[in-house]
Amino acid sequence: MIESPLEARLSQYVALTFAERDALRWLERRERSVASGEVLIEEGAATDQLFIVASGWLHGSVRLKDGGRQILRFYFVGDVTTTFSIAWGRSAATLQAVSPATLYQIPKDVFGRLFRSQPRLGALLYAVAASEQVAMADRLTSIGRTDGFTRIATLLLDIRSRLRVIDGLEGSTFELPLTQQDLGDAVGLTKTHVNRSLKALEETGLVERTGRLIRINDVSRLAKLVDFKDRHGEIATDWLPPVGSKGDMDHSIVRIEEHM
Repeated sequence: MIESPLEARLSQYVALTFAERDALRWLERRERSVASGEVLIEEGAATDQLFIVASGWLHGSVRLKDGGRQILRFYFVGDVTTTFSIAWGRSAATLQAVSPATLYQIPKDVFGRLFRSQPRLGALLYAVAASEQVAMADRLTSIGRTDGFTRIATLLLDIRSRLRVIDGLEGSTFELPLTQQDLGDAVGLTKTHVNRSLKALEETGLVERTGRLIRINDVSRLAKLVDFKDRHGEIATDWLPPVGSKGDMDHSIVRIEEHM
């Protein structure tokens, strides 16, 4: 059986049980395709939906007082989007496709049942979300305290790190379907400064660009140069609830009843 996007991602951290895999596949029943540039939900709009990314890239952003835009984070295969809005009935950010994408749409209450029926999965999702929040804090800190070279390098290293976990990226070459405006909105730079910073990175020999392809020639050296911390490669799982809990049995009963 083909792994689901979320299943493939979470199985990087723990060996999932059959019941856990079944529960994740059950979430991915309502498929939706979106075009590049399509806005799924606007900042401040009412929402009770989450999305699992099956293919493509998206980003979440907020509008600034001066009319500009701050991209808070990017979403790749296996990511659960709009979790930043789960505590409210309205979206805290605008969700937009960067490239053509396929998503699985999940009502918030259905997502909530996963935490009750599969507590280990719920705890793991919480841990993954926490690691992403720390990574976003790292990037936002770099925006306020570093130059353009460091900001762009940090963003490229972070994207590369996430793709290695989510897509199983091997090596350090990846496609970057982002405009210089997108990059600038993510790190607080103008397009001119983004272009200048990319050229400075290339001049070091640490990064190469060929069209939309990015190659980081020496990840360790670049990471040390800009003090990059990889927040995505490993997550502590020794504290997770054990499998085989009452929640697992309850979920199995529900699945059986659905097929009767």
